[in-house]
Amino acid sequence: RSIPLKSGGYIIFDQTEAMTTVDVNTGGYVGHRNLEDTIFRTNLEAAVAIARQLRLRNIGGIIILDFIDMQEIEHRERVLAALEAAMLGDHARHQITPVSPLGLVEMTRKRTRESLQHILCEDCPNCHGRGFLKTASTVCFDIFREIIRQHRQFSFEAILVLAHQDVIELLLDEEAPGLAEIEKQTGKSIRLQPESLYVQDQFDVVLI
Repeated sequence: RSIPLKSGGYIIFDQTEAMTTVDVNTGGYVGHRNLEDTIFRTNLEAAVAIARQLRLRNIGGIIILDFIDMQEIEHRERVLAALEAAMLGDHARHQITPVSPLGLVEMTRKRTRESLQHILCEDCPNCHGRGFLKTASTVCFDIFREIIRQHRQFSFEAILVLAHQDVIELLLDEEAPGLAEIEKQTGKSIRLQPESLYVQDQFDVVLI
């Protein structure tokens, strides 16, 4: 996902079903003259690296390149020229738009086959390809809402909550007042049980 540059900067690739975004960052590279010079040189190096990575990863479709903002028009033009020159060796048909004032370049590249990511990887079973999980605090509120929903629909004597260890610990600590309030509202006892095989945003509310 992250590709380091020789200058100390780096580029980050993010692929979704709709498009691919590429973000350029200076990292620890501070340059020798001024900030504009640092940005320009980092973008120049990134343009060549991006073209190479697009071929290696066989990325197609809509691609948004987020270069670091450049104030000088000449710098934008030279970065675009460097990108176009680097793409000359690419046999896949492509189109590149000029650099916008915000440093964005929109381009398309014809899909010839599945990207390297789709060939070598599959979606994470925990986050289902989203790349993130709900926080333990958010899961606690989801549990509260589910308990209230169950209480309105069914009759039961008590509730057993199965969840990730971090969520259970939060329910016993910071969210303990909220849990007590839910018990008061429902008039039911709520038992908590940590499950080692659960991911952080996975839980079950079992009616007893």
